[in-house]
Amino acid sequence: MKHHRIKPGSKVDLAALDASATPGARGGKKGALKLFAPLNQKLMVLQNRLWAEHGHKVLVVLQGMDTSGKDGTISHVFQGVNPMGVQVAAFKAPTAEELEHDFLWRIHARAPKSGEIVIFNRSHYEDVLAARVRKLVPKETWEARYRQINDFEKLLADTGTVVLKFFLYISRDEQKKRLQERLEDPQKRWKFRLGDLEDRKLWNDYVRAYEDALSRTSQDWAPWYVVPANRKWYRNLVVASVLVKTLEDLRLKQPEPPEDLKGVVIE
Repeated sequence: MKHHRIKPGSKVDLAALDASATPGARGGKKGALKLFAPLNQKLMVLQNRLWAEHGHKVLVVLQGMDTSGKDGTISHVFQGVNPMGVQVAAFKAPTAEELEHDFLWRIHARAPKSGEIVIFNRSHYEDVLAARVRKLVPKETWEARYRQINDFEKLLADTGTVVLKFFLYISRDEQKKRLQERLEDPQKRWKFRLGDLEDRKLWNDYVRAYEDALSRTSQDWAPWYVVPANRKWYRNLVVASVLVKTLEDLRLKQPEPPEDLKGVVIE
């Protein structure tokens, strides 16, 4: 966790980070897989306790370049959890109705309720990433959004939501490899979009936009974790480790039954 958490006020330089790095992972992939299984079991127990206690809320934000593994992270890290208490919100281009409101309107509507874990597959950060890189709004508009995002996430934190944000960091070469696999594999081809190639041409612009977003919005109440994601097993291990440790720190308690069950006999 300490290797990847961005300290508030620090300047992020993605070029200085290795997307294939695996700090803290002893034993490589084999060792990580041995650690991951019990982490997943802990997550299942903690998530059930979170749902039963119905006091805290948890928001997990997943961001990353195309093919960085947002879908894969969700399917692996959250396998086996109770679907009653875990929701996934995938944010695509805003609809005409959503554009009639402020950019956070559709986001706030999907924030977690008491007892829930909600996973954002892409998020409000697209409004300082794609909107900036593709010049969908004027600079003064996206510049103001960093402060607005910080204020929004502070509101969530102040009202009982734990906010965890993960940037799944892959290299440009790794993205090329994964896009090629999508193109060639009939089982994955449905995920390939020509628009991905347009975004790939803007790689350096997206890197600068991500560096600014990570630097300006990693706060004590809503930290960013930059997760080296070239190695999928390491990506899953980091996200699961952070999530389990965060839930453990909440000291969740299994609630007592609402009625006195002493002496109850089931015939």
